[in-house]
Amino acid sequence: MFSKEESRLLRQEFWTSFGKSFPRKWLLYNTKIKGLSFKFYFDTKSALIALDLEDHLENRINCWEKLVALKSILHNDYLPNAIYEEEHYLDNGKEISRIYVPLEEKVSIHNKITWQPVMEFFNIHMVLFETFFEEYRDIIKP
Repeated sequence: MFSKEESRLLRQEFWTSFGKSFPRKWLLYNTKIKGLSFKFYFDTKSALIALDLEDHLENRINCWEKLVALKSILHNDYLPNAIYEEEHYLDNGKEISRIYVPLEEKVSIHNKITWQPVMEFFNIHMVLFETFFEEYRDIIKP
């Protein structure tokens, strides 16, 4: 069991190490589409990459419908294991729409032995996700 401070330091060390191991300017929030962002997620139980839609409902539905129309392309050409969740609830209770790819291995940000596979997963899969997005951005945007 780790104290909050030990956990914070481990998280900071992971993200610093990831940035040094895979130096790249990720899109993340810089998609130029309001409410659409890419996220890396890694905690004590799992790791995933995600595309989150957090805009007001009308815009979220508009973008979501376009992403659903592109689902077979995303699955066939980029990320066959992408999971579409039209209604996803964040820990704070906020409803968003999310497309995500989970890492199927047991991992923990508190276990440094699992860091390298997570970093490689993040790098490979987020590059594919961003490549898909760049290719279809004009279709996705409202």
